[in-house]
Amino acid sequence: MSRERPDVAAARKVLSEVWPGKVPDDSIELLKALHILTREGSLNADSRRKLKQVLHLVTLLRPALDGLLTENKDAVLADLGTGKSYLGFILYDLVIGPAGHGSIVGVDVRGELMEKAEKLAAECHFDRMSFVAGDIASTMLPEGRADMVTALHACDTATDDAIRFALHHKAKVVALIPCCQAEVATLLGHSKSPLDQLWRHPMHRREFGAHVTNVLRALVLEAHGYKVRVTEFTGLEHTMKNELILATRHQQSNPVAKRQLDKLVEQIGVRPGLLDVMGND
Repeated sequence: MSRERPDVAAARKVLSEVWPGKVPDDSIELLKALHILTREGSLNADSRRKLKQVLHLVTLLRPALDGLLTENKDAVLADLGTGKSYLGFILYDLVIGPAGHGSIVGVDVRGELMEKAEKLAAECHFDRMSFVAGDIASTMLPEGRADMVTALHACDTATDDAIRFALHHKAKVVALIPCCQAEVATLLGHSKSPLDQLWRHPMHRREFGAHVTNVLRALVLEAHGYKVRVTEFTGLEHTMKNELILATRHQQSNPVAKRQLDKLVEQIGVRPGLLDVMGND
C-alpha cells in the first residue's frame, strides 16, 4: 500500500471537521487551487470561516438543486457576482459533478477572474462549468434561462441586479445572501413620512434601511409568484451579513403580495430602483 502524501494527509485531517463525508483527493487539489488550503494542506482561520460558510450554504441549497436536477437533466445554475467562484466550484464538486448532468455558469464583471476560473474548471475537468464576464443586470445566458440563481454577498444593489436576472431568466429557485446596502438608507435621508422617527438618526437609518431593503426584496419576489423563506445563513460569529433569502416559484404572480408591497412603499415614502421590475404588473 502506498503511503499518503504528507500534504494530503494534513488536508484530510483539517477538513474532517467541516467536509461532508470522506474527502476525495480531487477535492483537496481543488481547495488548494482555490487557495483555501495551503500547499502543505493547512487551513488558516479565515479560510476555515469561508469554507464553513460555503459548505453550510451548499447544505441549504442542495434540496432545491437536487429537485431541479431530478426534474430536468439540463438544469442550469447561475452563480452571480461569483468572484473567485468558491461557491460555484464547490457546488459542482459536491452536487453537479456527482449528478452527472446539469451545469453551472458563473457571472462576474471582472473579466480577469472569469479567465482564471475558466482555466481552473478546465484543469479540474469540470466540463459543465462555464463563466461569463459581464454586468449581472444586462447579461443574458445563451440558453436564455437559468433554473436556479445564487448570489453570495452581492454588495448593495448587486443583489437587486441578481433579482432582475432571475426574473429575466425565469428562474425557479433564487438564493440570495445580501451584503452591504446603502440605496434605501440614502433615500430615507430625504424622506418625510409619519414613520420617519424610525430613521432620524444615521445609525438607525443604516440599520433600518438594510432591513427594509431585504423586506422589499422578499415582497418583490413574492409578488412575482415565489414562495419566500428568510432565514439565518450562518452564525454572527462568522459574518454580520447572515441573511438568506430563498425563493421558489409556485405561480406566475401574487396580487396580495403586490398590494402589500405597494402599501409598504407608500408608508415609508421611498422607491428603490428594484421596483422597476414591477412596471409591467
